[in-house]
Amino acid sequence: MDINNALRLLIIVVGLGWAIYEIVQFVRRRKAATPLTNEEFKEDIRKAQVIDVREKDEFKRKHILGARSLPYSQFKQRMNELRKDQPIYLYEENKMLSLRAGLKLKENGFEDIYYLKDGFSNWDGRTKSDRLDN
Repeated sequence: MDINNALRLLIIVVGLGWAIYEIVQFVRRRKAATPLTNEEFKEDIRKAQVIDVREKDEFKRKHILGARSLPYSQFKQRMNELRKDQPIYLYEENKMLSLRAGLKLKENGFEDIYYLKDGFSNWDGRTKSDRLDN
């Protein structure tokens, strides 16, 4: 086997390894938290810890009424602020950060973890912003 073929084989093996790792992580994130529709999220919102994982400036601009800001960039250091005996509802614009935060929580012993399935960008419930309440 010449050097070019060996290099191609190495690139393929590394690429496959990376792809398998990403698939496993995706499945782990999906299993860590349960998706909720807008209606399901609203249903028990008063009984849950509603956590906005977007950055602070996005939270200040507009957020779900009653939510707490816990940016994903600070999540690892601050997740101990959350209670393990109450459900946790996560949200952000889409869902990728919520899924990652859900996995971190699951790995640290939290159990009742949910995320807003369609993200905050599709939220139709009550919100609050620095300018006005909806």
